[in-house]
Amino acid sequence: MSAPPQLPDGIVAGANRIRRCWWGAEPPIYQAYHDDEWGRPVADDFRLFEKLCLEGFQSGLSWLTILKKRENFRLAFDGFDFHQLARWGERDVTRLLGDAGIVRHRGKIEATLNNARRALEVVAECGSLAAYVWRWEPAASARPRHLDKPALAALSSTPESLALSKDLRKRGWAFVGPTTCYALMQAMGMVNDHLEGCSARAKVEQARRKFVRPGGA
Repeated sequence: MSAPPQLPDGIVAGANRIRRCWWGAEPPIYQAYHDDEWGRPVADDFRLFEKLCLEGFQSGLSWLTILKKRENFRLAFDGFDFHQLARWGERDVTRLLGDAGIVRHRGKIEATLNNARRALEVVAECGSLAAYVWRWEPAASARPRHLDKPALAALSSTPESLALSKDLRKRGWAFVGPTTCYALMQAMGMVNDHLEGCSARAKVEQARRKFVRPGGA
């Protein structure tokens, strides 16, 4: 019997010969997020706002913690409808601090409500949050030709995420550092950071080719 083929660094083989990036191999909630969501292009404003807020809440925590609480976050923050959240105030902050289903961090909760107001300003200026965010998509030539585990580990931020972070901060957003902004870019499909050899990489790239960038980005 021949030995199984050696997998590329960072690739884990699961059931049905599905190859995944190492971080998405286990548990099942991670598998579903890795296979069906992470890296798929997003143009819906509320989903983008949710992703940005949750990346901020994740700061200092594991993404698995956030995934497990995501439905609670959606209930607590009114589906991340920033039109509604922009009207919330201190009484809502106090209420959310008592919600055990979410991450009870005053600074992050206050940042979410602040960012909702800032999102309305972006929409008024740019037409949509998506049209604004997709402006920062890096050129294909700026991406690594071969993305393996060490290369991905080195991509905690990029010139584009630094520029996006700087612009958001100038506009008054909070908890939007360059690492958070790059995690947003990965999650929303602005870049395809599935590793070479991952079963999802080609599917994500195909989705990105078909995706119509909002606002002509």
